[in-house]
Amino acid sequence: MLHTLSNLPRSTKKILLVCADFFILYLALWSSFFIRLEEWWPKVLNDHWQTIVWGPILAIPAFFYLGLYNAVIRYIAPRFMITIIKASSIATLFLFSVVAMGMAKGVPRSSYLLYWVIATMLLGGVRMVVREILPVPSKEAGVLKKRVIVYGAGAAGTQTAKALQSSIEYEPVAFVDNNKDIQGWEILGVKVYSPSQLPVLVKERRVAEVVVSIPSLSRAARKQVIDSLAPLPVLVKTLPGLPGILDGNVTIDDIKVVEIEDLLGRDPVAPNEALMASCIQGKTVLVSGAGGSIGSELCRQIVKQHPRRLLLFELNEFNLYAIHREIRERHPDLEVIPLLGSVQDDERVRDLLRDWPVDTIYHAAAYKHVPIVESNKVEGVSNNIFGTYTLARAAIDARVSTFILISTDKAVRPTSVMGASKRFAEIILQGLARTKGPTRFSMVRFGNVLGSSGSVVPLFRRQIRSGGPVTITHPEMTRYFMTIPEAAQLVIQAGAMGQGGDVFLLDMGKPVRIMDLARNMIELSGLTVRDEQGRGEIAIKLTGLRPGEKLYEELLIGENPLPTEHPRIKRAEEEFLNWPEVAAFLAEFEDSIHTNDEKKLVSILQRSVVSYKPHRQAVPSIRKSGEQCAATLGKRGGELETATT
Repeated sequence: MLHTLSNLPRSTKKILLVCADFFILYLALWSSFFIRLEEWWPKVLNDHWQTIVWGPILAIPAFFYLGLYNAVIRYIAPRFMITIIKASSIATLFLFSVVAMGMAKGVPRSSYLLYWVIATMLLGGVRMVVREILPVPSKEAGVLKKRVIVYGAGAAGTQTAKALQSSIEYEPVAFVDNNKDIQGWEILGVKVYSPSQLPVLVKERRVAEVVVSIPSLSRAARKQVIDSLAPLPVLVKTLPGLPGILDGNVTIDDIKVVEIEDLLGRDPVAPNEALMASCIQGKTVLVSGAGGSIGSELCRQIVKQHPRRLLLFELNEFNLYAIHREIRERHPDLEVIPLLGSVQDDERVRDLLRDWPVDTIYHAAAYKHVPIVESNKVEGVSNNIFGTYTLARAAIDARVSTFILISTDKAVRPTSVMGASKRFAEIILQGLARTKGPTRFSMVRFGNVLGSSGSVVPLFRRQIRSGGPVTITHPEMTRYFMTIPEAAQLVIQAGAMGQGGDVFLLDMGKPVRIMDLARNMIELSGLTVRDEQGRGEIAIKLTGLRPGEKLYEELLIGENPLPTEHPRIKRAEEEFLNWPEVAAFLAEFEDSIHTNDEKKLVSILQRSVVSYKPHRQAVPSIRKSGEQCAATLGKRGGELETATT
């Protein structure tokens, strides 16, 4: 019967509710006289029923005006009682008016107060009872609401619970909060518990999700909370930012799946605005590889510093279209020039620098996927080495003031052609810087950025969504991670501090063990890791290190990096080659590219980048014991800690 009532047309349900309110008002009217006069049918009702009957009749139109019949009962919140109180007050006023105008005698004044109290209780009580007993559909018929625990019972948590209560998918069943003063309270009809009770609550209440709704937490504190939730069989979500909270507008769309940034536990440092603007404000800026992960974010950060003009140089047509459209829509008054072409095309590069006099170049164009470059060595060297050389030489001839190369931690003691080619690209700029030309060259070296095309994070998410397995190359592999916006901001600030030939290192924080990252992502998705006995939902599969892949990454070749005016940027003091030596190696590279001789390319890389050890010599065996791997990582980790803190 309840399902039948729930599925009636909206107009039919409104008519039934109006009829119910008529009955309630007349019941309240009779009850007020019965309580006051202690008679089953008081004489005043017999004498003046033609007058008194108009009170409830006149009240119903006022109920429509107040919106009493616009609310969907199954989703009304407790605050709806304010509207009920207004409605019963108006009904009482109408009753008093018709009695006064009809000159009805013998109506006790106290009966008006009783009428107001009873009408309020019945009008509100009936709606609340119906709200509780009506079945609540979800997007799929017959599926119950997802039970949710809100972690945090402050202003943000309260607004989150309201948003959940008004949805058709979710039902908040508990708050948890560290504040002992409010534990045991009820907020919006939902009880507040201690976080220590979470495991029991999840099991007994059949909870599907936990929403961490404390946006004021630092990343470190947020990570502690999320880590404590990881072992529970629930999907963990967060309320990321404060703006909606401050506006008092939290919606279901504001609640997001836990971002990987929350697992790093590292708060970004506010950028130095003077450094951000130094090489950009009022200047013409070119970004090569503008459609890539880093290049596009550099563009987004650059436009905030009010350049005179922004040139987007990109080989991929669709990527160029996408970033050009985005920048134009957000900054319609800025001159943004989309330029198709390759950094290896000397004539194209020189033409565009002649046509558009450039002040600053951010060179992000590169082939960066280690296994792909390892399988395409000639193309990797051509793009990463000669693309950099072509653009740098054209910048000197065009008298570009500043040139910043986006480098990689894989350039340090490389085991791959990609890493070695990026290191030689650094060597080229270091050599050119010593020639004392008009262009100031700098390099910024950092590790993995979250959400980039080569990041493991989107790969793990796709694998988890498809039911696994999650693939990891080695159980002891570690990587450093940074958000793309933070990396782009630090690149811009580092470039502003360059004197010529500088190699800057970004503080990437602590290394993340990829195995732990995979486990956390699986568990925070509300799933379990499959064990050796086959228990669990998502398996983790070891695939072995790929060609050129390292167990760990480093940022420093030498020792004792120098501090800069930014706490997360260091300056490296590293050995370099004089320009005649660099030029000789370039000639050798060019010959081997023309003959498509990969073995010779590798040989030249080994002689020019002395720390380069091809993967067959450098990749540790996956059969190496865990203790040996840990010892190796501990040693390297200590070196990197010195380099980045």
